[in-house]
Amino acid sequence: MSRVKATYRCTECGWTTAKWVGRCGECQEWGSVVEAGAVPVTKVQSIAPSTAATPIAEVTAETSAAIPTGVGELDRVLGGGVVPGSVILLAGEPGIGKSTLALDVAARASDLGTVLYISGEESASQVRLRAERIGALAESLLLASETSLGTVLGHIEQTRPRMVVIDSVQTMMSDEIDGAAGGVAQVRAVAAGLITSAKSQNIPIVLIGHVTKDGAIAGPRVLEHLVDVVCQFEGERHSRLRMLRAVKNRYGATDEVGCFDLTDSGLVELPDPSGLFLETTGHDISGTCVGISLEGRRPMPTQVQALVAPSALASPRRTNAGLDSARIAMTLAVLHARAGINIANQDVYVSTVGGAKAYEPAMDLPIALAIAAAASDSCVDAATVAFGEVGLTGQVRATAGIDRRLAEAARLGFTRAIIPARGSEDVRVPRGMKIVRVESVLAAIGAATG
Repeated sequence: MSRVKATYRCTECGWTTAKWVGRCGECQEWGSVVEAGAVPVTKVQSIAPSTAATPIAEVTAETSAAIPTGVGELDRVLGGGVVPGSVILLAGEPGIGKSTLALDVAARASDLGTVLYISGEESASQVRLRAERIGALAESLLLASETSLGTVLGHIEQTRPRMVVIDSVQTMMSDEIDGAAGGVAQVRAVAAGLITSAKSQNIPIVLIGHVTKDGAIAGPRVLEHLVDVVCQFEGERHSRLRMLRAVKNRYGATDEVGCFDLTDSGLVELPDPSGLFLETTGHDISGTCVGISLEGRRPMPTQVQALVAPSALASPRRTNAGLDSARIAMTLAVLHARAGINIANQDVYVSTVGGAKAYEPAMDLPIALAIAAAASDSCVDAATVAFGEVGLTGQVRATAGIDRRLAEAARLGFTRAIIPARGSEDVRVPRGMKIVRVESVLAAIGAATG
């Protein structure tokens, strides 16, 4: 005999519970749990499998080999390319360049076969205009403007493409599910249908997703669990730099970062983004220092500029751009207590070049050197880089990835590096580079400014 059990469901994320609660246990929303009706609970009968389980050593992996997309920075983030049958979710803020990147990827991937681009937000003519602007007109790139899931699946079965791009998953609707497009139930049903099609036909699908005002992916949280790869497309609206990073990747690492330059003709890959973050003037300038931060596993050169000026206010200003305000405040306190640099009654402005963001603790040392140089109106040699975490005791702590940072600094032409003495005993010193190991921030200031 089967018994009937009442369930309650969250209208925001679809979380279910056996009894009513005032707050959802998944998305933490208040008042969103409603009764979903009586659901019969029966015992599931076992079914004989049609195919016996295979030893893992005998399973072939050739069909799951990654296929390059033609966009090197995207392949770097994905771990070599797209895997047949995988589903990739590309999310980002409005106007960041998601559709431009997806259209460029579709055009380049069409060199190896037919690619189907489904647009639910724009008409076919509007997508054609963007394709002309970025040079993405390809004969093997098929374009359709649809919002019905059934019609999209029909297009996929009819064309049998090598890759499918859906722009976007929040605009698709399933006729079998009630609710407006973009709702929790609709997004879950559309994602499940597309994932089933991708796995059964061994076709990679790229889904473009919207984000909320908090930066989270719109729709149910289960969407991120269902897909194979989740990529975040980030960047400042007033900066040309766009960064692609993998939040989830079943086929590769999640510590790789891809860099793109947003131009009038579309997105341009940046295998070497140092030109955006370094400012060259031909001579030394006081209050500047170059550091090497790590974005995932990728070393990124970042130039820090500082300005110390007399203040006419009772509370001097502490302004920064692209850096962590809390770490700057601690660095100022360390400079005052451990290095004897008193700037309590002066305004301090700290910024990075090119709109770069560097929140890593290893950027403490270049920040301290830039502020110290600005306070004493001295210069740090333009051929010198520095990195290391500054503790509250004034010591320079060890940091990770010293070898990668030094190799990147040597490749960019720097000939001198100020690094922590701890943790750098067995570091490989690049040819032509001089290493200065320091124990304290006071010793680092003396080595940098003399």
